[in-house]
Amino acid sequence: MAMLTVFIPTLQNRPARSEADRVGRDSAPQGQKTKEPLRLIARVGSIFFISCLFINVALSEEIKSKNTFSKTNPAEHIKSKHIDGIEFLTGHGLAKLRSQGHYRITPLFVDLDFNLKPSLAKKGVTYYGLLQFAMEPFIAYVTEPDNNMEIGHNFLIKIGLLPEGLKFQPYLKCAAGLIYITQHTREQGSQFNFNEYAAGGFEYLFTKSIAVNLEYRYRHLSNAAIRYPNRGIGTNFTLCGISLHF
Repeated sequence: MAMLTVFIPTLQNRPARSEADRVGRDSAPQGQKTKEPLRLIARVGSIFFISCLFINVALSEEIKSKNTFSKTNPAEHIKSKHIDGIEFLTGHGLAKLRSQGHYRITPLFVDLDFNLKPSLAKKGVTYYGLLQFAMEPFIAYVTEPDNNMEIGHNFLIKIGLLPEGLKFQPYLKCAAGLIYITQHTREQGSQFNFNEYAAGGFEYLFTKSIAVNLEYRYRHLSNAAIRYPNRGIGTNFTLCGISLHF
């Protein structure tokens, strides 16, 4: 009982957290303000450079094949095509906001897949599994805490874990991109943000050209210190979809 008597005044004498501590700083510290443009340029530049690099790798050999198509076997040309197919993924995304409850979204991702293996084979590198670069535009409907929207574009690498050609193919993905959200949150001081995600899933081939996908991904969203607060939002996705292989 004595311990309880001592403990209660201790709790009562604790200073209340200020509004600034609870909500977050509305402006950056003076020393960090000068770094904001450099951080933004570095983030945008790295995404642009990586996307251009992989687009160049994926398409360069296909352009060469087209230039020499009249001198080669058409069947060989078809086998060396780099555009593998297109994927449509949808499902449910859920995040926890500190003061606004749940952040629920229903997304639609469209992946345009490019095969990286022919280009690597020209350099003497052989990989027997799935190896793709993809451009992924997306849009999402936000249902909580308010009705809002997301729109953005990702660039990703997809790696199959089993030899390509099997009906069952588990895979991993990693991606980075740009996103604009119309939902105002206490976590983010801007609607323009960057997002990165890691994903794991599998696809099952029903026919030679049609497969179904199941996927989990974790997405981190932040704004590279463009504006404060910048606590970040982590979202868990469960997705399903269909893949069309060309």
